[in-house]
Amino acid sequence: MKRLHEYEFIALTAMLFATIAFAIDAMLPALSTIGAELSPADPNRAALVVGAFVFGMGVGTLFSGPLSDAYGRKAVILWAYVGFILGAVVAGLAPTLEIMLAGRFLQGLAVAGPRIAGLAMVRDLYSGSKMASIMSLSMMIFGLVPALAPLMGQVVMNTFGWRSIFFAIAGFGLIASLWIGLRQPETHPVENRQPMRLAPLISAAKTAFANRVYRFSVAVQVMLYGALFSVISSIQPIYDITYDRAESFPLWFGLMAVLAMPASYINSRIVAKTGMRRIIQTTLIAQCLLAALSTLLTATTGLPFWVFFVWNYSVMLMVGFTFGNLNALAMEPMGKIAGTAASIMGSIGTVLAVVIAMPVSLAFDGTPMSLTAGVLVCAVAGLVLMLWLGPRRPTDES
Repeated sequence: MKRLHEYEFIALTAMLFATIAFAIDAMLPALSTIGAELSPADPNRAALVVGAFVFGMGVGTLFSGPLSDAYGRKAVILWAYVGFILGAVVAGLAPTLEIMLAGRFLQGLAVAGPRIAGLAMVRDLYSGSKMASIMSLSMMIFGLVPALAPLMGQVVMNTFGWRSIFFAIAGFGLIASLWIGLRQPETHPVENRQPMRLAPLISAAKTAFANRVYRFSVAVQVMLYGALFSVISSIQPIYDITYDRAESFPLWFGLMAVLAMPASYINSRIVAKTGMRRIIQTTLIAQCLLAALSTLLTATTGLPFWVFFVWNYSVMLMVGFTFGNLNALAMEPMGKIAGTAASIMGSIGTVLAVVIAMPVSLAFDGTPMSLTAGVLVCAVAGLVLMLWLGPRRPTDES
């Protein structure tokens, strides 16, 4: 099989992963405008534009892996981009919020293809330390997208109107699909493919949830995904309405994303010595304290902007110091079903996180109260679960 040059493959992989971040973050500057135009009686419902996408992604994540095993990585990714582009067009032309949400759900359902099949493609071609290196470089490039996407979305919105953001997202998907379609050979040959069957998926789920560490890791990830998606769906209205910083929002969001990038690297340097469970627990304790302080200030004197920004930044740091560790913790005892177990974990974590995040976003009252309190509840619940999990036991391997 002829391979792409390593640098081109890294860039292509980064673009596949970045599709999710661009589809979410590019349209954040338009949330207030979408709410005012399509849901004037309840502008907070605009946050559902994020929730519908994330919910669709969670559902799609459960099936993308088995589909790519059965039909090949490239075919799944290309068909997924067809759905992704169609969903973006539907959202961009939608006369009502309900039709827009249907388009966003379709986008999320489809984007799971590049997310999961792209990762499988890397596994097909590389292994061991080389795979880790490829993934690290791809994720480093991917990390720039959340920093740039809101600014790009705002430029497009200010120039062509808010609906054009969805067509820009469709254009992003079209470029990615043409790139992989014209340049990347299939990495999963026909002789290695496995028919898609429901029974193995159910069996793997039963085996995974029979393991105590896996159950707790999934539960904690649900809480942390809930906190993260609460922030993503609420942050733009807070910048706009609470702090009157709608125009500068993309710059602040970009700064926060850039400052948070080293967290995963720092975690990788300290995890062997400190341990995954201890890092997760320590991070959650810090977040409980910061979220409690922010909630208290919001309820009494009001939350100054710089305190809100620092606290918001701490949530991004929490992601860097917990998500990788939780995934590794859950996958460690999974053995041969690690791939399916990872899909199940990602799907459940994403879908249930929407159930948490959407009420937080819809409860926005012009202050950060619903967000700080919501994140506080998630952090406390996550910490309680980690303390309940406790230190490593001999039975954790089975």
